[in-house]
Order: sequence, then structure tokens, then C-alpha cells
Amino acid sequence: MLFNSYEFIFLYLPVTFAIYFLLNRFRLTKASIGWLAVASLFFYSWWNIANLPLMLGSIVFNYTIGTLLAKGTLARSLGNKPVLVFGIAVNLAFLGYYKYADFMITNVNALFGTELGLLHLVLPLGISFFTFTQIAYLVDTYRGESKEYNFINYILFVTFFPHLIAGPILHHKEMMPQFDSVRAKLINWRNIAHGLLLFAIGLFKKVIIADTFAMWANPGFKATYLTLTEAWATALSYTFQLYFDFSGYTDMALGIALLFNIKLPQNFDSPYKATSIIDFWRRWHMTLSRFLRDYLYIALGGNRKGKVRRYLNLMITMVLGGLWHGAAWTFVFWGFLHGAGLMVNHFWRSLGLRMHWLLGRIVTFLFVVVAWVFFRAESFGQALVVLKGMVNWQHTGLLTAGITPALPQGRIELFYLAVTYLFVNVWKNSLEWDKSFKPSLKWALVASLFIVAGIFGLNRVSEFLYFQF
Repeated sequence: MLFNSYEFIFLYLPVTFAIYFLLNRFRLTKASIGWLAVASLFFYSWWNIANLPLMLGSIVFNYTIGTLLAKGTLARSLGNKPVLVFGIAVNLAFLGYYKYADFMITNVNALFGTELGLLHLVLPLGISFFTFTQIAYLVDTYRGESKEYNFINYILFVTFFPHLIAGPILHHKEMMPQFDSVRAKLINWRNIAHGLLLFAIGLFKKVIIADTFAMWANPGFKATYLTLTEAWATALSYTFQLYFDFSGYTDMALGIALLFNIKLPQNFDSPYKATSIIDFWRRWHMTLSRFLRDYLYIALGGNRKGKVRRYLNLMITMVLGGLWHGAAWTFVFWGFLHGAGLMVNHFWRSLGLRMHWLLGRIVTFLFVVVAWVFFRAESFGQALVVLKGMVNWQHTGLLTAGITPALPQGRIELFYLAVTYLFVNVWKNSLEWDKSFKPSLKWALVASLFIVAGIFGLNRVSEFLYFQF
């Protein structure tokens, strides 16, 4: 079930909301938590009910390991660290089997000339996100920062439907106190107004902006030759498609959660305004950046073992972050590029050098655009077609053959570009709204316009890009 679908907007969400607060109205708080957990499992099963046993198996396993860690049940015989390592290893094996088995088989066949058959496994939806969420829970429990003895609460923590498919990646310690709060049980009209506005903005971002840019980006990445204009239109279109698609999902997730008085962590902070690669990763997919920093980079030693080790840890972290996004060498290379960018950025700063903010923003944006080409391309050959076109000074116009027929040539396209500029450079982000938002007729009109525009665009329903990762 997609957030940008009629069944979700007009049936699932209203019914889930109404029953949750009705149960709380009659002080059936445990039942309301159970209802949200059941509704979230139903939401996940809507895609493919065959994935539900995998999800439940993962939940039962991690809840059991987390309980052992919290109670120290095996501490006297094994110690908690082996239990933690075992739990993480099983999670990574689970993720690796479904996400990377065919990738590994393909590479083994290429290296050794073997003819091992591919498994052709269907990737369970959201597996990368709910696996990382539970790994973070195990580590936090091992550190004594979290514990959970209520199985239903744990199910809700993992499956809470706004974040389930594409994040944000949650921490147990920041979510469960909210679910247990008395305030979460009462209807809060300010949160409802704020949540509906965020949902409307996210819907508009996805349906009107991102899906329009997709019509320009997709033909370009299928082309065998691109002119300068076509290549830059292709690369920039995907750059904005990805941002508005993923940030649109995040806004919708944050908005839906607010309807239930739950604040999910922010995942974007105007990343294309970044003045350096370091700054970019503080603004882009912030919960993934937090996870990679806290549970991988620091675990590798961070910056505690000298400069050389620090740069190596940065590279390992980003390469593995690239691989997390998908089982392809193009994702690995995208991670390598960002690892190299972070290394150069840190080295530059260690010399005491600074760059003017405007020049820094331009250089950072161009670097990100080029790196996104590898992120989007299905092969290095496809990426090279776009990159060669981006420096194709011999042919700068549009080809009459119309390889990219949907390039911005009319007033409607210019309107989308203007709206894009508004969102990227002017519009407030949710971080600012959390503190300053006040319900008003102005915001009601804005939300109404975005909702209406989004609903009229549902005739071209498409999945969110990060569902693939």
C-alpha cells in the first residue's frame, strides 16, 4: 500500500486513526498499542503477505536476543558481547541472503568461470530499514541504553507503519517513551494540523515534482548517446527526482506519525544547500548517517587511532553505506566517491583552509550530481553515456531523434522548475516547523492546495525510489 494511493488516503489511514483514538477514549491503552501493531503488520502484508513470516521471524529473533542482553541471562556463561555479535551476524546474514546472494553468485561466476545458478530471490520490502533498526536496538541494549520486555511494544517499534518501508531509521530509546506517553493517547489538534500539512507537502513533492522529473530522467538513462543539454537534463532531473521522492516520503511519514502524536526523527535538512561533503552528510538521509557514524564508523575506531586510520574508516563506512543501498558495483562506487570526498574534505580542513560558502555550495552540488549518476545507472556503461554527454561540447542542443522527449520545453515544465527552486532554496524544512508552526487559515489553504494537486496526480501512481533499497 502506497502513501500516494486512494486506498491509503481515504480508507486505511482514517480507519486506523479513528480506531486508535476511540480505544484510547475508553482508556483501552494496551488495546490501542496492539491495534497500531496489527494495523502496521496489515500495512506491510498488503504488498506481499508471503513477506510477513520473514518480518515476524526477524522480530521474534531480535526481541529474544534483546531480552537476553537486557537481563544478562547468558552473562555468566557466555558474556553479553558474544550474544550481541551472534545477533548482529544473524541479522546481516538474513539481509545478505535476500539482498546480496545473486550479486555474490554473479561475481563468483565472473571471477572463476563457474556456472552457479542464480537464486532469483524477491527482496522483502523494507528489509534494509527494519534490519538496521533492529541492529541499532541490539547495540543500544548491549550498551544499557534501551530495554524492552513487552513483545507487543517491540512489534510496534519495528513495524510502526509510517517509517516501516523506507525509514527514517529509528532508535528504540527515542520512540517507546512517546508510545507510552499519556499525551500520545489524546487527540492533539495542533499535531493534526501540522501532520496534515507535512503529509500534503510530501504528497505534492512525490506526485507532482518527483514523478515529473522521472519522466525526464528515465529516458536519459536508457539512451546510448546524449548531447550536452540532454545529459545535464538527465543528471539534474534524477538529482531532484531522488530528493523530492525520498524527502516527500519522509515528510509524509513524519506527518502521519504526528497524527498519532509521535515525532519521528528528521531525515533531511535542505541537503542541496550543503557547502561541503561533510555538511551534505549532515543533511542527507540523516538517520542513515547517524547509524553509519554510531554503529560502524565509531565501531571501527573513528578518529581515535590517527589520521590514516580515520581516513580508512571513512572510506570503509561509505563503501559499505553504498553497498547497503543495493547489490551492484555502481552503488559501491558511489559510496567510494563519497568516501573519497569526505577524506579530501577532512584533509582540506586539517590544513586550516576554507572555501567561500557560495563556491563550496556549487562544488558540493556538482560533486553530488556526478555521484548520483552512478547511483542511478544500472551499469558503468550506462553511467559513462551520461557522463560523456555532460562534457559533450560538440553537440550541445537537443537531438531531433528525441532521445529525451520529455525535456523541459514548455510552460508547465518551467512551472515545475520554479516550484523546485522554491522547495530547494526558500521553503522551510520540518526542523523549523517543529518550533514555529501554528495552525492558521493560511496553512490550511496551503495544505488543501497541495492535497488536491496530489490527489489529481494519483492517476500516475508510482512507488517511492527508496522502496528498492
